[in-house]
Amino acid sequence: MTPILLILAGPTASGKTDVSIKLAQHWNTEIISCDSRQMYREMSIGTAKPDPAQLGLVPHHLIDNLSVHDYYSAFLFEQDVLSLLKDLFIRHSIVIMTGGTGLYMDAMLNGIDDIPDPDPEIRSMLKQRYESEGLENLLTEISILDPEFYQQVDKKNPARVMRGLEVCLTTGIPFSSFRVKQAVTRNFDIILTGLELPRDLLYQRIDRRVDQMIESGLEEEARLLYPMRHLNGLNAVGYRELFDMFDAKSDRDEAIRLIKRNTRHYAKRQITWNNRYPQMKYFHPDAIEEIINLVSFFDSGGDKTL
Repeated sequence: MTPILLILAGPTASGKTDVSIKLAQHWNTEIISCDSRQMYREMSIGTAKPDPAQLGLVPHHLIDNLSVHDYYSAFLFEQDVLSLLKDLFIRHSIVIMTGGTGLYMDAMLNGIDDIPDPDPEIRSMLKQRYESEGLENLLTEISILDPEFYQQVDKKNPARVMRGLEVCLTTGIPFSSFRVKQAVTRNFDIILTGLELPRDLLYQRIDRRVDQMIESGLEEEARLLYPMRHLNGLNAVGYRELFDMFDAKSDRDEAIRLIKRNTRHYAKRQITWNNRYPQMKYFHPDAIEEIINLVSFFDSGGDKTL
């Protein structure tokens, strides 16, 4: 029988951690995290990492496996997950992957190209140029070095523009030449599910979670990480706003307000990303039995287009 990777997506604060644990307990299986920030050992409170009690209920993978000083990418994530699944599918017919990093999820669904690592000095130089010159000059340069990528890139997204430029400058080859996106085949089936809630309820949960993070010591965690704020992994909601507070750009109340606002914006982007997958089936976080029934139907020979 073909093993199944059950992907559980959804915006931040939608309940993915609790639902994935309940599902893993039902099938006596294990969970792979698909969250690019929960991998970092130094970031716990601000990433809503499962707490020790939750981690003790079900084996989890790709949590606390990196330092914020480590380089990582969607390509490396794909390779790590495939390596894990090779072992996990020996013991389990179903494995759960959950998290909110859309690019990592897409790497498992569609594969990702092996793009060379950027030169750290070039990456740092481009960040400095962006801060001093703005985005327009970087767009002009990428239009010359890689016209094909220039036509495709979101020209309002500095991270995407700088990513293309850093590969061009590191390798001397257009970034677009690495992005061949060949179709991938997997030796396992994938069921793609997502959690959804009414928008007002989701926003209430986000606000409540931020308050809980502050009460749990997010400010102290961010202060410890402040000397490393230039690292890419720390460019995350919840930390950026507190770093600005430490730099006296805002006060504490304003920092908390901005964390809540920016987390809501992040959730909206996650929802938009997930809507690109017509095969995704959506469930309320309380609908555990409905998700189990979907997988049972699929596993018994039901609609393989799910």
